[in-house]
Amino acid sequence: MAEEPTRKLAVLLHADVIGSTALVQLNETVAHGRIRDAFQHFSEIITAHNGIAHEIRGDALIAEFSKASDAVTAALEFQSSNTAHNEGLSDKVRPELRVGVAMGEVVIADNTVTGEGIVLAQRLEQLAESGGVCVQGAAYETMPKRLPFDYKNLGEQELKGFDEPVRVYAVTQEAKTKPDDETTTSELALVDKPSIAVLPLTNMSGDPEQEFFADGMTEDIITALCGFSSLFVIARNSTFVYKNAAQDIKKIGAELGVRYVLEGSVRKSATRVRITAQLIEAASGAHLWAQRYDRVPEDVFELQDEITQMIVAAIQPELETAERERALRKSTGNLDSWEYYQRGMWHYYKMSGEESTRAESYFNQALIDDPQYAPALAALALVAHQRLILNFTANESIDRQDLIDHGLKFASAAVRADDKDAFPQFVFGRLLALNGDFDEAIDRLKLAIELNPNYALAYYGLGYTLTVGGNPEEALKMFDTALRLSPMDHFRWAFYTMRSMALLFIKDFDSAVEWGRRGIRDQKDIFWAYAHVASALGHHGRSAEAEQVFADLMRVKPDFSSATIDETIRFKHAADREYYLEGLRKAGLPE
Repeated sequence: MAEEPTRKLAVLLHADVIGSTALVQLNETVAHGRIRDAFQHFSEIITAHNGIAHEIRGDALIAEFSKASDAVTAALEFQSSNTAHNEGLSDKVRPELRVGVAMGEVVIADNTVTGEGIVLAQRLEQLAESGGVCVQGAAYETMPKRLPFDYKNLGEQELKGFDEPVRVYAVTQEAKTKPDDETTTSELALVDKPSIAVLPLTNMSGDPEQEFFADGMTEDIITALCGFSSLFVIARNSTFVYKNAAQDIKKIGAELGVRYVLEGSVRKSATRVRITAQLIEAASGAHLWAQRYDRVPEDVFELQDEITQMIVAAIQPELETAERERALRKSTGNLDSWEYYQRGMWHYYKMSGEESTRAESYFNQALIDDPQYAPALAALALVAHQRLILNFTANESIDRQDLIDHGLKFASAAVRADDKDAFPQFVFGRLLALNGDFDEAIDRLKLAIELNPNYALAYYGLGYTLTVGGNPEEALKMFDTALRLSPMDHFRWAFYTMRSMALLFIKDFDSAVEWGRRGIRDQKDIFWAYAHVASALGHHGRSAEAEQVFADLMRVKPDFSSATIDETIRFKHAADREYYLEGLRKAGLPE
């Protein structure tokens, strides 16, 4: 029996591939695969921005949002990512999308979405340029103008099927700028690492009995953030002074001496819990991050733990990013150890040999003021790990074991300097895995997780070690946890890539290809995802696709060979190495 149709007013997004027929004529298999991957990637972004990707109709995608700002943010994020991905392709099979966003009524029945709102969004999409986004005037009016968007008024447009003209705006991303906070920072006498206050979450339920839930959430978030030794967290007794008070974030930041403030609300009913949270830079009032979580309250305490974990895992990378940007705004002569470390991490995340060298110089500078500064010591070890795993040293005189020993020296020194910090334990474990010391590596990575149960990278590192150590089934659980904790992590491409390798070893070739392609999409210049996909396709007997991906691999890393694998990965079992190489040989790797 068909479900009863649902009618409602919503914000609709319609995206369409430009010239899909021409792309298919160039290479049907590759075109279908890339269009599918593009829509999958767009669907993930839509979900991350509180939307629902309802369906894909041939070369078009339809999604529903409750807010126009979420729809536009998702569309612009995808277009930017898709443009970058296409630029890295070696051929002309490059799916480019146009997007339209409109408000209107829709009918949802039997998992199909129809209605005037969809048609309007489609008409707007047809007005957009390649890689562009067009928004209906009514939707534009609902969007906060503080958002970092540029708008071009396209005027009143006559649209097929609509009697009245519609005002249309083309939207693009505006470069974000933040005010220099040097003066404010010195006036506040802030500590030498990121400081945060978690304000009591506001109970929006209208039920005094739910105060305990909101307060419990707040306390759990404070406790979990204290697990990051890199953060200075204001105690609960200080932040609860502001409970039920008018919240002037700048004033609170000044009074508590913190750079960042987390605020939010809880609305709980018998059937639903909605929690919102937003991270704010206190001195400027700039919103750095915001998220909404909707859940069914089956087990209140499990729900509390889950949301706390997700919020904390999301906040920590945002704080790190904000700190790096702040350090970059300061003159070099005015940096302390923490800021030298953060500037080094900014270069480290650029993922290249040249940037790795720059990062190393900043970490060394951090140690001049404090030779026992554990984050900088661990970061120097991390640079050695990066050079090994990304094979940056292929044309240098230093050999693999020398570089491992160099990294282990700094990792060991970092652990001695602070054995309660999860970061040095994580780095130590990663280098031990590359050295073939699998048991000790696992112990170190488990200790990192024990010290900080919300540390997504530690779960990822443990997953990597289990994968090359011959336990891919258990590794997949670690990757799933890492992705749940930090779905938008800076290194999510690595999460995707190593998950692909684990799936390859359990012979789930279709999933291995899917996850590997996600890694390629997120980080097109790192060769490992191409290798995992090529090996999986080779084993799967999909020869034409395997050869194409292997050609892409050789474009990214022209000197790739079996020696690259031996210089980069140490497998616990020789049979795993041979199995991996066998798939690559079927894809085109010379014997």
